[in-house]
Amino acid sequence: MQLLYTQRSPYVRKVRVCLIELGLHDRVTFNLMDLEHPAPELAANNPLGKVPTLIADDGQAIFESSLICEYLDGLAAQPTLFPPLGPARWTALRRQALADGILDALTTRRHEARRPEGERSASAMQKQKVKSDRGIAALENEAPHFGDAVTIGEIAIACCLGYLDFRFPGEPWRPGAPRLAQWYGGFAKRRSMVETTPPPGGH
Repeated sequence: MQLLYTQRSPYVRKVRVCLIELGLHDRVTFNLMDLEHPAPELAANNPLGKVPTLIADDGQAIFESSLICEYLDGLAAQPTLFPPLGPARWTALRRQALADGILDALTTRRHEARRPEGERSASAMQKQKVKSDRGIAALENEAPHFGDAVTIGEIAIACCLGYLDFRFPGEPWRPGAPRLAQWYGGFAKRRSMVETTPPPGGH
């Protein structure tokens, strides 16, 4: 398999964390992309030109982080990240959806902030901040129920919080979400999280 990726995308990080957690990391060749000057193979395999994109052993291209992670879980000797049908599965998928929604708000806000000063919209950025703040508050209420599980829900939440620390260091979220912060402090020490920490700087 081949993963078309960038080093700082939180969606890519979610896939890389899953690969390590599932013991599949060594089965993948990593092909680093420059999204400012994307290689032709990215558009050839993903018409949206986005990362992560996984090229399976049979040549099939799979894109969108949630779908890639579920595909990988199906390849593992002991699939664990996507529970079988039932309440546990819907909880994991709902948590993933919430974390990804927060990420969507954060990345949209950051892209808006990088526009030329005369073109960016303060109201648009504030709208996205309200969304992400509500999402963090919801995760804080749910944090006591996380337990020791490692599903796609917990992985997505950890990658979301890691991105928040990485791209918005001047906006501390921990004082308003102490239970979430305590959980994340433990989860962030997992090998899969440590080894996928994004390098500083960059776009």
